[in-house]
Amino acid sequence: MNRIKIVVVTGPTATGKTRLAVRLAEKFGGEVVSADSRQVYRRLDIGSGKDVSEYGDVPHHLIDIVDPGADYHLKAFCDDARAAVAAIAARGRLPVVCGGSALYIHALLKNYDLPGGAPCPEERAGLDAASLTELQARLEKLDPEFYAGFADRDNFNRLRRAIEIRSSCRSSGASGRGGEPGAPPSDSGFDALVLGVLFPRSVVRERIRLRLDARLEQGMVDEVRGLHDRYGMSWEKLEFLGLEYRFVAEYLQGKTGYDEMRGLLLNHIRQFAKRQDIFFRKMEREGVAIHWINEGAFEPAAALTADFIAGKNIPEPTFRLMDFRNPAK
Repeated sequence: MNRIKIVVVTGPTATGKTRLAVRLAEKFGGEVVSADSRQVYRRLDIGSGKDVSEYGDVPHHLIDIVDPGADYHLKAFCDDARAAVAAIAARGRLPVVCGGSALYIHALLKNYDLPGGAPCPEERAGLDAASLTELQARLEKLDPEFYAGFADRDNFNRLRRAIEIRSSCRSSGASGRGGEPGAPPSDSGFDALVLGVLFPRSVVRERIRLRLDARLEQGMVDEVRGLHDRYGMSWEKLEFLGLEYRFVAEYLQGKTGYDEMRGLLLNHIRQFAKRQDIFFRKMEREGVAIHWINEGAFEPAAALTADFIAGKNIPEPTFRLMDFRNPAK
């Protein structure tokens, strides 16, 4: 099998992954494949951190490909990402997969066997009638290990789909561990170098605060208001699109004040970053070698990438999150 070489740049939110991925793509003749669960949606710009200008002349893929109301799920991402990677490699260029949606990246690397059929209408109706808290409790009961590191537990749609997958696994007797229902993961056909951007947790917390305030100043509230008023998105659908859209939607409905909204949002994004760390440790335990790059420094990342492309042996990571109970404080 001719394996496709890919470089993956990942890490917690607000750590500058895109900047590193773009610089690597520029140096090594690459194209970036986004692994961000919200930047796939059109018109979700400020809240999702979608800054297309950051890519410069580097081609990018899986950004602005579906409307906000569409149901874009893990299988759709894996199908689209594999197609994009294959096309980039066929052009003789380097695929650089970049994003913090750890489940998406893990599924791509481990080639999860994912069902493509429509959900059971009866089960979907029952889940739609449940509250976010009820769905969280149900998923935690179905798969406690997965739930502990599930970074999208505040996203109604992703909670619902994760429950549907695991309910199907339970009824069929198949294993859904790690998010992959049905048969065990098979060979992805990729030869992957995985780079993680690492900052101390205290620095990540401050970067999250600075980024949130910048997005609010850039007009994130007006963006959410426009999605509702101009494009007819219901408050319920907006709340399903992730933390920023959920809490700003609640503010615009008068459920919270501005300062309360900002405080709640800041706290939840910081919790989200901690859950990302949990999932990265899970990936390491399941055999994904993540080379953590302090502060996303370009030179060590470029040196590893050059050796990887040249076919040299890449040493084992010298630092693993899984070896530390409370990494990157």
